[in-house]
Amino acid sequence: MMTTFFAYEELTWQEVKNLPRHTPLVIPLGTGYPAHLLAEALSNPERIGLLPPIPYGWRGSGLATPDEVFAKVVANLLDSLRDDGFSRVYAIAPAGLQLDLGTTSLALPYRSRLPTAGANPTANFPPDADLNKVVIIPIGHTEQHGHHLPLSTDTIIIDAIAQGVVNEIPDLATMLPVMPYGVSTHRQSFAGTLNVGGRAFEDFYLAVVDQLVWRGVQHIYLISGHGGNCSFLVNVVKYAGERHRRIFCATAWLYLSGAKGVASLEKHRRSSIGGMGHACELETSLLLHLRPDLVRLEQAVDETQFIASPNYYMDWVEGGAIIANPPWDDDTQTGAYGAGSLATAVNGKIWLKAAIAEKIEHIQEIIWQQSQREARRKAGFGLWGG
Repeated sequence: MMTTFFAYEELTWQEVKNLPRHTPLVIPLGTGYPAHLLAEALSNPERIGLLPPIPYGWRGSGLATPDEVFAKVVANLLDSLRDDGFSRVYAIAPAGLQLDLGTTSLALPYRSRLPTAGANPTANFPPDADLNKVVIIPIGHTEQHGHHLPLSTDTIIIDAIAQGVVNEIPDLATMLPVMPYGVSTHRQSFAGTLNVGGRAFEDFYLAVVDQLVWRGVQHIYLISGHGGNCSFLVNVVKYAGERHRRIFCATAWLYLSGAKGVASLEKHRRSSIGGMGHACELETSLLLHLRPDLVRLEQAVDETQFIASPNYYMDWVEGGAIIANPPWDDDTQTGAYGAGSLATAVNGKIWLKAAIAEKIEHIQEIIWQQSQREARRKAGFGLWGG
């Protein structure tokens, strides 16, 4: 019997919910593993689900973090799958990599026979020639997006934005490969959602920043396609600013959150306040433009019954003075916040262009900020003169 492989991240959360719990699910560290060896290692099951590969973080990946930091990320991702009831979950790693994950449920099948991931495992991210540029670190996620969008929605969107920026200003910016995993504190509410864990996420990205600074990078911009990452990225930026006083490390709330971005949303949106939150008009429009093959628009369910008050309400740029994190299932039955049925590919194209322009403006400010601050330091301003 031939084993068939399927892309986990292209499923909706209901499809994950309906998967037999004995289905093997595999998180690869990098790419390039022979499918037949993987199938053989798992006793040639009928189907194997492949999750998005982790592009960096381990020794030999081109951008390494300490083993214990990276191992915690992988362990938390595997635990997410176990929490959903899956009994056969694995991480597959390059030959020779030893990660003490402290669990017998993790397997690294045929380690001695698998090639090191990637065509050139010694290549660095980013290449040495780009160290003087702003290094964009795009972070998506693998999580539920209602009945009509794939688990990879956030990753697809933020990768397209980052790629668009680098294509527009290649002399000013470079990017790391997009990371397809982030933080979902609500992950137990809807099947299919993974969770790196807040503390593991912060430790990992601070270690990434450490490595980039050690190599000479001075401008770093962490961008996220997933709202659950954003508060933790703020902490990373704060820690990085204390640890590395001569760099400029920044982040922002998602995309289309500045004055020009919000104006573009207001100009073209078809929904009222509450129509843009999650698996909403905005995200669905962007997916209709970027990956229409993965959108099941006929299955979209509009959910705008968020329990709102003057100081706590849901829309793309969350509003009000109150910050809270109530269970998602208080406000949504399908995992969506907003009006996905009102999405159009035309608006998706408009909003992608606006998001790229917004990030370019941020990068130009990052470069200016760093240049002005470094000049002031070198001139002996204030305590720098001591």
